[in-house]
Amino acid sequence: MADDAEQIALLHADSWRRFYRGAYSDAYLDGDILSDRLAVWTARMSAPGHSGTLVVDDGNGLAAFVHVALDDDARWGSLVDNLHVRHDRQRSGLGRVLLRKAAAVVADRAADHSRMYLWVLEQNLSAQRFYASMGGACVEKTLVTAPPGTTGRLAGTPAKLRIAWADVSVPELSE
Repeated sequence: MADDAEQIALLHADSWRRFYRGAYSDAYLDGDILSDRLAVWTARMSAPGHSGTLVVDDGNGLAAFVHVALDDDARWGSLVDNLHVRHDRQRSGLGRVLLRKAAAVVADRAADHSRMYLWVLEQNLSAQRFYASMGGACVEKTLVTAPPGTTGRLAGTPAKLRIAWADVSVPELSE
């Protein structure tokens, strides 16, 4: 578990540095974001909870991961809290596999076994296209809240979009 937390934190930090520019401050992204993400993932992986983390190791280390917080919201269902694919493995199908596995976890383990959602930065157009291709619909737009800890982590007032699935058995997720 500790090794998983470290590998997840490394991939998470790299992904944020690549895709969160313009939403998060350069000082935050270029700083010790790895320690920040490691603290988050160490806590998540060591605390029992109503969640699940799935990882893909491709023989060259962690290639992708998804984390689902089950029954997170009374209206929207379970939260796909993170889905990240290593940069050199993007567009390889791993994101599709993991989103489908997340839907299966929701269907099998959540009290509300039909609904799930996630948040994506408004500026992340490729992720929005991916989620739409998987049957997700944009249902809400709101401002990003800064990660806890210190002020100055955001760059301006970035927005995020709620992408939702009303039924995790839609063909895009259940194939």
